[in-house]
Amino acid sequence: MKDLITTEVGMRDGLQMESRFVPTNEKIEIGLGLIGAGLRRIEATSFVSPKAVPQLVDAAEVIGALRGRGATLAALVPNLRGAERALEAGVDELVMFISASEEHNRRNVNRSIAESLETIAPVAQAVAGSGRGLRAAVSTAFGCPWQGDVTPEEVARVIEGFAAQGVRAVTLGDTTGMATPPIVRRLCDKLADWFPEVELTLHFHNTRGIGLVNVMAGLDAGIVRYESALGGLGGCPFAKGATGNICTEDLVYMAGEMGLKTGVDLSSLIALAQRMQAILGHDLPGQVMKAGPRLVAA
Repeated sequence: MKDLITTEVGMRDGLQMESRFVPTNEKIEIGLGLIGAGLRRIEATSFVSPKAVPQLVDAAEVIGALRGRGATLAALVPNLRGAERALEAGVDELVMFISASEEHNRRNVNRSIAESLETIAPVAQAVAGSGRGLRAAVSTAFGCPWQGDVTPEEVARVIEGFAAQGVRAVTLGDTTGMATPPIVRRLCDKLADWFPEVELTLHFHNTRGIGLVNVMAGLDAGIVRYESALGGLGGCPFAKGATGNICTEDLVYMAGEMGLKTGVDLSSLIALAQRMQAILGHDLPGQVMKAGPRLVAA
């Protein structure tokens, strides 16, 4: 039985899209629930400007409450200041993000890709010797609503910038739901050839209803690491119609039916997704949280 390794991103990529502030104690409740369900990798928050993402103003408090509970805690950081705050809070892994699309990068962080690449070195130096990890996230790796198709060479340009600073863990982000199985397979195959030393993770959105189909394409390409969000939370604030991430409980269910081990208890995850829905006060798009597992009445 092979393993499928899941990183839960709902607490960051999901909650940042919510207009109503989720109280810190409820974020911590969800985080502890995820750990209790068996999730061992959680992107718990982001150390960005509170003005930009007020939902995550309590990043340090959330990390402090979840630290040492048995999961690797990751956090998104946009620059050196964010990295310093994340290290001070005790984050296990820092995630830097740069878009493969010039237009998306400018709209997202108001910088060119070249300017963003220059921010990697100071963060890498701050992380070096700390015992913490540094991961690259390449946004719009599968396409961009403004640029259109994104070439493997454009994705490779960003990966090369991170690799030059010693980063060996890269997440390919389907930020606005542009991925299709042929695009996934082509990009993964090329990057595996060009960067054999880099560990790839795939981050899909379910914008056009084929998020899990893209996972299948990734599995066929030999990728076993995926990011997903509880209940299918998430989206992209800079792209109209870019709906949520692939759903964690749907992914775990599919993996189990395929004979892949995740280490996650599906029934606990379903209950937690339902709890998250109650906290947010609106329906979430997850399917298994509504229908239940196969051969089990909802």
